Formats: sequence, C-alpha cells, structure tokens
Amino acid sequence: MNKKVIGYIIAALVIGSMIAIMVNNNLNKPEPIDTTGIIVGTGGEASADEELEVGLLQGNLPPDFELNTLAGETVRLSDLKGKKVVLNFWATWCPPCKAEMPHMEKYYSKNAEKDNVEILSVNLTTGENRGVKAVQEFIDAYELTFTIPLDEQGIVGDTYQVYSIPTTFMLNTDGTISQKIVGPMDESIMEQLVEDLY
Repeated sequence: MNKKVIGYIIAALVIGSMIAIMVNNNLNKPEPIDTTGIIVGTGGEASADEELEVGLLQGNLPPDFELNTLAGETVRLSDLKGKKVVLNFWATWCPPCKAEMPHMEKYYSKNAEKDNVEILSVNLTTGENRGVKAVQEFIDAYELTFTIPLDEQGIVGDTYQVYSIPTTFMLNTDGTISQKIVGPMDESIMEQLVEDLY
C-alpha cells in the first residue's frame, strides 16, 4: 500500500476518534435550565390546593437551603416566603458581579420596604482565592446592606446549577421561580423584574 494512502487512513481514524470523544462528552454534560438569559414568566398564582414541585423550572419551588452570613446569622430560603426574593449567585473576582452590585444596592436601599422584596446574594465562597476575607472586603468596599450568605461547601451553587455568574432567580411571594437571569442586571431591569412578581 502507498505511504500516502496509509497516512490518509491514519488521519481519518484520528479525526473520527476525536469526533466520537467530543460527541460523547457533550452527551454527558448536564444541561443548564437556560443559558439565553431571561425566562419569560407566564404569571398566574398557584392555588393553595396545588402541590408545588421542587425543582429549578419556572413555577417550581426551588430547593430550600440554609447558609450562614459573615456575622454568623443563619439564613433559610423558605423563611422568606411571603416576600418577593431576588436570589443572586456571585463571587468577588467576577467582573460582571462587580458591575452589578452597585445597582443591586441602589435598588435595595430605595425599594426593599415598599416593594416587599428581599435580596439574598449567595457568595460562592468555594471559588474565592482568599475565602471570607475577600468577601468581607468586597462588602465593605461596595457598602452592601442586603443579606449575603456564604456557600462555603459549594453545595447550593451546585444544587442550583450555577454554571455562569452572576446568575439570579426571581422568586414570587409563594416561593416559586418566576424567572432566571444569567448575567448582570442594572437597577431598571431589577425594578421591572420585581414588578412582574406576584
């Protein structure tokens, strides 16, 4: 057999093997619930008789969790039922998170009481190079006043399938997911998203 033909056969086998590996890897990847940005809400309130499903889809009750803040206070998501909740995931090293935080603080300080809204901004502490020290410095630098629980084990971020940050879930007063936003928000976007909650 000609050396050129053997070379083509080997090249075809290598390329075929690489394609098979890539296809197999993509089939085994977990699917995020949405990577395009905002999930448009359908509105409507679940009746008291309906049993709400726990999950990350629109209309589901998100998984409950309990985390501690830097001050050692325990925060449980289910305790916020009855309020509109902005459930945000972030880290100090993330440039879009840095851009978003002043908007979140401005919105919160102006609207928390009148809009019956709580911001729960979960720090993905396992990804912080300097741990809680970096989180404290960030909170001080941005003068943040909303609640910041620490996901020190990485369990909540994994449970919520947070693959990109910032990621935010907008929760209705009955605790159900209205929308998921991947990427930073500004104050006007937050105002509109909270207004759409029931």
